[in-house]
Amino acid sequence: MFTAAIGIFSDVLDWRAIVFLSSMGIIAFVYYRSTNKILLMVLEIVLLLASVGLMLHMIPGFHNLIVLDSVRVGQESAPFTMYYNFDKALVPFLLCVSLKTLFTTEARIYAKSWYWFMLVLAVPLLLIVAVALGGLKFEPHQPEWLLKFVLANVFFVSLAEEALFRGYLQQRLSAVMHPILSLVIASLLFGGLHYAGGSLMVIFATLAGLIYGLAWMFSGRLWVAVLFHVCLNLCHLLLFTYPVLQRLPQII
Repeated sequence: MFTAAIGIFSDVLDWRAIVFLSSMGIIAFVYYRSTNKILLMVLEIVLLLASVGLMLHMIPGFHNLIVLDSVRVGQESAPFTMYYNFDKALVPFLLCVSLKTLFTTEARIYAKSWYWFMLVLAVPLLLIVAVALGGLKFEPHQPEWLLKFVLANVFFVSLAEEALFRGYLQQRLSAVMHPILSLVIASLLFGGLHYAGGSLMVIFATLAGLIYGLAWMFSGRLWVAVLFHVCLNLCHLLLFTYPVLQRLPQII
């Protein structure tokens, strides 16, 4: 309620968002009180669809704050805009209503220490692969808005995306199919979320999704997947063109 009040006062939320949030509150209340399996399944589907709608900014009434507007972190980096996405930040709260193990689960795969070493090594290797494919270029940065970037990535990007794709989708799929297959499906869907960035971005995001998914599988902890996600984004920002290499028009 306090957060919603701040959102209204700062014009981040209008009456449509308040109606939506109130509806989600009612659904959560009914979900906790009901014992009807069919009703619980229907409500879980509604919560999932609402989460996807928030992730894709399809729910009306949210006016997310612009933190950075068309900035270029380096000479060879493309301009980008960054928001504090209030709608996207709500995703973990909706999903944890129907999945109590969203943040922590004991259904994990034991990983030897060298598995973790290879997984950590995969983060810089993926960025180097992106350079080899022509999507990025080595370009170190020290942006003055680094703290804003970290806050946005932790609370408005990584936590929401990992809650949906690893904490919820991968975990739910793992209950009905082989964990590796669920990992691949969740990663492909995560890659598809980045379709607006082009085919190379889809490939890069899919491979990144495999890293985050393995981190979740090995640990059973959502925060570990979030940590890998934030670290990869941070390495990307500090050491390479961000978000992509600027494509200059060719002179014919």
